[in-house]
Amino acid sequence: MSDPAGARAELVALCERGVTWHADFPRWAADAASRRPAAVLVLFGVLDDLPARVDAPAVARELDVLLLRRAATLGSHPGQIAFPGGRIEASDDGPIAGALREAAEETGVDPADVEPLGTLEPLPVPVSNHLVTPVPAWWTRPSQVAAVDHDESVEVFRVPVADLLDPANRGSTRMTFEGRVYQGPAFTVGGRVVWGFTALVLDRMFDELGWSESWNPDRLVERDDLNR
Repeated sequence: MSDPAGARAELVALCERGVTWHADFPRWAADAASRRPAAVLVLFGVLDDLPARVDAPAVARELDVLLLRRAATLGSHPGQIAFPGGRIEASDDGPIAGALREAAEETGVDPADVEPLGTLEPLPVPVSNHLVTPVPAWWTRPSQVAAVDHDESVEVFRVPVADLLDPANRGSTRMTFEGRVYQGPAFTVGGRVVWGFTALVLDRMFDELGWSESWNPDRLVERDDLNR
């Protein structure tokens, strides 16, 4: 894939064939029906004038993805880098509507400028007791975004996908839950560390899309939410 239009087509195909997450959570996945439904918007678009790595072999350098940092005062996932999204409300017509509504509330993105491309298999997040549906989407007309409610998020930003894929910006983090230590993928870009659910989704999507480059999972990265 060498152009943004190719990326959109590959994302559509990914939604059609689906993703197996391979998360190390078999026991938690078994009781997924009891978890609260949520959705996140995995919004890809074309960079304006933001610099990006130029030598990525499998992805257009113009491609980016929208992320935010959650407020440090939140009860779950405080201070983490995340996709826009949240719990699906009764008034939402499914996960796509929920993801678009939450993204608009958190970042100011105009849903009229966003083309949902489908959904991926829901993924259980036991720390917050949610079952989260990723909604890949394409930004047809990028608009200004910012942290709308600082009780929810403190910054909103667009990250070049080519920089996320750079092996120099990849590694692993560790977390402890219910007395057990888990290791998962991480990305370090622009002084920020993307880890946990968000990194897992990006990592699997990049692998399935054929965009990933060889990287060292033994390189441990310190989480930056711990000192915020």
